[in-house]
Amino acid sequence: MISVTEIVELHQSAVSRWHRSELDMPYPPASFLAVVCQQHQFNYLLWHEEDSARSPDASDAEIARVKRSIDGYNQKRNDWIEKVDDQIADMLAQQLACPHDSSPLNTETPGSAIDRLSILALRIYHLHEQLERTDVDQQHLHSVQDKISICRLQQQELTTAVRQLLEDLWDGRKRHRTYRQLKMYNDPALNPYLYASSAESVGGFWLR
Repeated sequence: MISVTEIVELHQSAVSRWHRSELDMPYPPASFLAVVCQQHQFNYLLWHEEDSARSPDASDAEIARVKRSIDGYNQKRNDWIEKVDDQIADMLAQQLACPHDSSPLNTETPGSAIDRLSILALRIYHLHEQLERTDVDQQHLHSVQDKISICRLQQQELTTAVRQLLEDLWDGRKRHRTYRQLKMYNDPALNPYLYASSAESVGGFWLR
């Protein structure tokens, strides 16, 4: 079965490597861990674009560029959550793990929970960066330490919860389903600001 401990270690080690400008993908293509790592990488890229968008020195043009980049990464992040869940569905089918007729669905898919573990790994890494600052006082450092403790507890509890969910899925005590995000804002057929841009403009007015 899937090792949640291995996923947590993947998240932590990848964040450290990527901050050293090593944007590698050291897993066999199309393997489950490769899918998890790619989903994690979109969270990594999204995190840093969101940081840059909040810079007081950013120009309006730069903020607009970053906003579009954030939308793109967030779309891919959600697309790859679905790919994680699709992989789990395939693995369950291959191993003939069939749920009981009365087995309930979980309120959160394993892919969504793994996404939360990914974000926790990023948050913990960047909180630890704060401890290395020399321009802050002890109160700031104590506050950061408290936040790290909270994040570590959340990581531990979520790891246990994901492990239990996977065990329930493999033993048939719960049913698995990939929930499609169906994001509308990047879809030119569904976002009115996108499909309106392809309409014919006359005299400054849009004709739909």
